[in-house]
Amino acid sequence: MQRLFQFHGGVQLKEHKRDATAQPVQAARLPRQLVLPLQQHIGTPAEAIVAVGDKVRKGQLIAKPVGVISAPVHASSSGTVVAIAKHAVSHPSHLSAPCIIIDTDGEERWTEDRQPVADYHQLPPEAIRARIRDAGIVGMGGAGFPAHVKLDPSQHAVDTLILNGAECEPYITCDEMLLREHALEVIVGLRIMRYALQARRCIIGIENNKKAAFLALREQVRNTGADFIDVVQVPTVYPTGGEKQLIQVLTGMEVPSGGLPLDIGVVCHNVGTAYAVYRAIEFGEPLISRYVTVAGSVAKARNLDVLIGTPVIDLIEECGGNRNTLSRVILGGPMMGVALHDVTVPVTKTTNCILAFAKTGDVPLASKGSQPMPCIRCGNCAEACPVDLLPQQLYWYARAKDFDKIQDYHLFDCIECGCCDYVCPSQIPLVHYFRYAKTEIWAQQHEKALANIARERHQFREQRLEREKLEKQQRHQQKRAALDAQKGDAGSSADAAKKAAIQAAMERAKNKREANTIQPRNIDNLTPDQQRKIDEANARRKALEARADVGAAQDSEQ
Repeated sequence: MQRLFQFHGGVQLKEHKRDATAQPVQAARLPRQLVLPLQQHIGTPAEAIVAVGDKVRKGQLIAKPVGVISAPVHASSSGTVVAIAKHAVSHPSHLSAPCIIIDTDGEERWTEDRQPVADYHQLPPEAIRARIRDAGIVGMGGAGFPAHVKLDPSQHAVDTLILNGAECEPYITCDEMLLREHALEVIVGLRIMRYALQARRCIIGIENNKKAAFLALREQVRNTGADFIDVVQVPTVYPTGGEKQLIQVLTGMEVPSGGLPLDIGVVCHNVGTAYAVYRAIEFGEPLISRYVTVAGSVAKARNLDVLIGTPVIDLIEECGGNRNTLSRVILGGPMMGVALHDVTVPVTKTTNCILAFAKTGDVPLASKGSQPMPCIRCGNCAEACPVDLLPQQLYWYARAKDFDKIQDYHLFDCIECGCCDYVCPSQIPLVHYFRYAKTEIWAQQHEKALANIARERHQFREQRLEREKLEKQQRHQQKRAALDAQKGDAGSSADAAKKAAIQAAMERAKNKREANTIQPRNIDNLTPDQQRKIDEANARRKALEARADVGAAQDSEQ
């Protein structure tokens, strides 16, 4: 028997699940128009590859993924692309997003590009992941993380693959109905995912209030002989269906703060994701439809098999709702869902539930629509928090906009489950404050990143200018040295020529003197007076010759 563990906090909620599970799942009516957002997942939006006026077939690729964390979009039915423009989508900001809008033709003609796999064991795990990516499969439990990325263990060794069947929010029953009606297909999808991950064992966690689904799963596991799969019932405590909480309940291990389940050798997927993987591998079908619970103030609460892109109001009216009496529509559960501002928003790959309410008081959360009162520091929120946070402290720091301090209290570990909201006697919308703080911090981090980029660009420019300045100085120095060297060579040549000219002039003067030397005659018997005159004449001659030599040398130098 699988040993179970317990996480801190959590709350007991009224289930409100009986009405929607009373009838089998039925295919929703084909809408007149499909609205397919380019982003139905976490990551980069897909890029449209069709144009207005194109005819498309059911399952045809109409938007390709961009980057690793991205997923393609396929046409949910055959028809004509009539617009590629912004349209209202389900988002807390109430902003519109780019969508491909298709007018359906009612013929439901499938694309011929489907490529089923006869035996997935014949393909390597990376080929299986590639087919899952091409099918546009994302996490269908609400997070919307591309499934092929979570099925890539990279350098990690995966010990346990967990399939999440713990549908803990009130009203939502789409996973329960899927397990009741397609338990075998979910088991096959789980085996394919295990093969892609090369995991050692598998656990399917399902709440103990889903007896029929549990029995169906256990029977199929026994029939298929998959002894590596354990089907385990877990207590019905909200938020057991949270990924980290379910891992802790089933394994006793805690995902580290800021880490991933893969860090402790665990990967967790939703049962709907396993069913989509089965359809993609066995039939080559992309993810174009899913089970959706429609409940609340409608005449016939039930689960429908809905084409992705179907407007929410079409489903509400199909289940007996009246658009003229609606006061509030929530996409998702009452605890973590998003209130819609426009009922024409489409169903996406992550839509699991539509709650339509005629009166604000029908919304199960006490704080929704109530006037908040001052915090009395009762501590109920801390006792209910499933991740051991101190919500009241986070609330005060969020109100004070002390975003540095609030991160010291692990704001980003908050899973926004709403337990603190639910138990708060002052009706304070605590999760709204936490979302506000997260948004502000993300905005500051984005601005800081942009500032860092600008500073790096400025520093790079300064370094480039300094480098160019040094290079310019070095070029000038090299040029000056070359000129000096050239001048030095020219001066040496001139000095040598000058010396040679002087030497030549002196040689010529010497030769001339020797040629002009006259031997005196009849000087044996000279009188003193004659001798004195001769000496004076010789002295004048020598002086004239010396001046002549100097003059000749100066002429040569010039």
